[in-house]
Amino acid sequence: MGLTLAQIAEEINGRVIGDATYEVSSVGTLSNAESSQLSFLSNSKYKKFLKQSQAGAIIVSKDMSEYVVTNAIEVDDPYVAYAKAASLLHPVKKHSAAIHPSAAIDPSAEIGSNVSIGAHVVIEPGVIIKDNVTIGPGCVIEHDVILRKGVTLRPNVTLCFGVDIGERTIIHPGVVIGADGFGIANDNGHWIKVPQVGSVKIGSDVEIGANTTIDRGAIEDTVIADGVKLDNQIQIGHNVTIGKHSVIAGCTGIAGSTSIGEYCAIGGGTGMAGHINIANGVQLTGMSMVTKSINEAGVYSSGIPVEPTKQWHKNVIRYRQMDKLFDRVKQLEEQDKD
Repeated sequence: MGLTLAQIAEEINGRVIGDATYEVSSVGTLSNAESSQLSFLSNSKYKKFLKQSQAGAIIVSKDMSEYVVTNAIEVDDPYVAYAKAASLLHPVKKHSAAIHPSAAIDPSAEIGSNVSIGAHVVIEPGVIIKDNVTIGPGCVIEHDVILRKGVTLRPNVTLCFGVDIGERTIIHPGVVIGADGFGIANDNGHWIKVPQVGSVKIGSDVEIGANTTIDRGAIEDTVIADGVKLDNQIQIGHNVTIGKHSVIAGCTGIAGSTSIGEYCAIGGGTGMAGHINIANGVQLTGMSMVTKSINEAGVYSSGIPVEPTKQWHKNVIRYRQMDKLFDRVKQLEEQDKD
């Protein structure tokens, strides 16, 4: 479906420079877009592509519009504007309200209006499914789960018993929510299981990436607040809480009973120890290792970036010598005092 630049500009709060009646039907990159496509520039290092781009129109900030040789839409934040424009040009396909005959649904389950349930879905007793929910093929929903209005489950999602999913939340393939947390106790050399009797509560407008796992609470619930965005392959331990509108990139691991504040941004591959607190507004760069609480907002990093192996070996030797060097410096300081 094509849209005119005027229609798009109205939706993204932009101003058209050029032909406002020009139509685009999809989006493309600056370097490869065709004349029927819309592109954008949000990173100045791609400015070199502006003059050679074949895009029918380009979304740019106000200070970049003079460099565009085709149609442009001026906005305050090109990336946010692009996200909205792309949603207009590539709307999510809506599933029709229907229940596939192969779905196994317990008679006690409550199913609202305009609900779509795919092939081979299993829905156990006591499940409550509100209006406008979409459940993809192969999903398993254990007893007493609640899916609130507008929830979307992509194929092969598993929701364990008692989980509560907030309105308009999107859960991608392979996600498991509410499996037992890693609770074990050592009884004279033998590990015994600690029952995990809490649940998981997911807020509204959350998005959870493919193959992410969120463990149920040991006693109290694991809680993911409104607006949180989780990437693929994240592990969230039991009794973790994540505050509103925080974002976490892929392959992050969060140990049990850690509390993350609101509006935090966690880089990919980050590891977080258990029983620590992260303040509101904290940013952690990728591959950070967090072993103690962070009590003030700010940007934090750890780890050493990759370097040639020969140099790395030298550095490792120096690290091992740090205690000796420290002792030598301390001795020299004592001698100076004398």
